[in-house]
Amino acid sequence: MTDNETGRAPAPAPAPAGDRNIHNINARTLRTLAHPLRIRLLNALREFGPATASGLGERLAESSGATSYHLRQLAESGLVEDAPELGKGRERWWRSVHDGTMVETADFRTHADPEVRGAIDVVLHETATTHAQELNTWLGTMDEWSQEWQRSWDMSDFKLRLTPELAQELYEKLHDVVESYRDRVPEDTEGSAVVRTHLHTFPRPSE
Repeated sequence: MTDNETGRAPAPAPAPAGDRNIHNINARTLRTLAHPLRIRLLNALREFGPATASGLGERLAESSGATSYHLRQLAESGLVEDAPELGKGRERWWRSVHDGTMVETADFRTHADPEVRGAIDVVLHETATTHAQELNTWLGTMDEWSQEWQRSWDMSDFKLRLTPELAQELYEKLHDVVESYRDRVPEDTEGSAVVRTHLHTFPRPSE
């Protein structure tokens, strides 16, 4: 996953200049990120842009004291930073340092440090919760959208028999398809909207 949430992804090759700024999670940043509010704060900054602690508190229904504290923790690990050019007076604005994150979950689930193993579980389960909340919000509000949008959404699942190698090939190709649509529509395009795409690929027992 390479947008708001952290998800499984292979170690990427060096990115060409001009590519998106993707952070490869390490044990230190993983420990910092393993908190539900910090994940939500980072997601909000990446999706909606720079904000103040109080603005994020209003968006996430949290106190500005809590958001301010956790933003400072994220900043210490290099995940967010000050945006001083946006502030007026003592107003402090924050922005995400990266466009998204990548992590190889298997490396952390077998880590020698139990704190790291616990941290990856927190991040993965919080990500899954966020996906479910986003889908449920759409289902509850779709009538507020135009008929064009109501005809263009999708909630599908598929059953395939694959080897681990083919499963990896499948999700890599799907990632490539999604990335091929990035930046094709300018922000001010009439009738456009930000589209969230969730991709889940995992094995299930036969019985």
